[in-house]
Amino acid sequence: MKSGFIDLPDDIEEDALAPVRRSSVLIVDDQAAVLQTLYQLFKDTYEVFVATSGAQALSRAKVNPPDLVLLDMVMPGMTGMEVCRQLKEDPETQNIPVIFLTGNCSVDDEARALDAGAADFISKPFNPRIVSVRVNTQLRLKAKSDLLRRIARTDALTGLGNRRHFNSTLFKEWRRCARNSLPISLVFIDVDFFKRFNDIYGHPMGDYCLSSVASAMKSRMWRPADLLARFGGEEFVCLLPETPLKGAIHKAQELEAAVRDLAISHEGSSVAPVVTISLGVAAALPAQGDDPETLIDAADRMLYESKAGGRGQVRSVEITSA
Repeated sequence: MKSGFIDLPDDIEEDALAPVRRSSVLIVDDQAAVLQTLYQLFKDTYEVFVATSGAQALSRAKVNPPDLVLLDMVMPGMTGMEVCRQLKEDPETQNIPVIFLTGNCSVDDEARALDAGAADFISKPFNPRIVSVRVNTQLRLKAKSDLLRRIARTDALTGLGNRRHFNSTLFKEWRRCARNSLPISLVFIDVDFFKRFNDIYGHPMGDYCLSSVASAMKSRMWRPADLLARFGGEEFVCLLPETPLKGAIHKAQELEAAVRDLAISHEGSSVAPVVTISLGVAAALPAQGDDPETLIDAADRMLYESKAGGRGQVRSVEITSA
């Protein structure tokens, strides 16, 4: 059995003063002198973005989420406190650490900042050395938490996303497609006669088979928004946002051919002498308030029809009213 402990990469355990490469920092302050000082301090180590207002900061964080936000607490219009609260309420930005910068250094101010979700609090005028150390510390903590989140949503055997990751992505993409009147498709995939494969060749070869099938299908995934995940056992699922039924059928046929081309021997299959997959495809044009479970049910029903119809094939349906 595998250990329940998680080993973190050695490069995350280095001294807090070591630079974190390719991290991005958003600096938010209405004072040009502060922006210039901090930009000069970090420009050679991180990718640096600046904003001069709370509204501008939220917009930039939404479009291109940074790894950390250095945020002035007192600004005209939207305060830093409100910016922090909105960042923490948004699932897309809630994991970004926020360090407050302010000339107010009372205990009450610091407590309010931490209550709002800030990771740290730096008083002005600040010491560049202290700012550098605290920024780098928060970036390293975020790197660790990002790694743990990736592990939590990754299937250990295949390296694909797991069912938990698929569920969260489906709901997010379903809502996005509903807001923008875009189609979304789902492909359910099952390795044919996999129990027989395990009985004949053994479980280690079964693991090899699943890993190889996953790799072959992954090689046919071209778009960043598309998701291939392991649903459980010998079942996989492919989520295709902004894809109508015709495109989803084409993708399913590509996946079926990729697995068949592996030519993994399967003496127990009544479909072919090699490992094959059955696929069920469903597409919908969701509207606000529709339930993505309808898409799941439809794709699952098509998978059942594919298996009942002889396996090693694609069956599909379009949901006309989600």
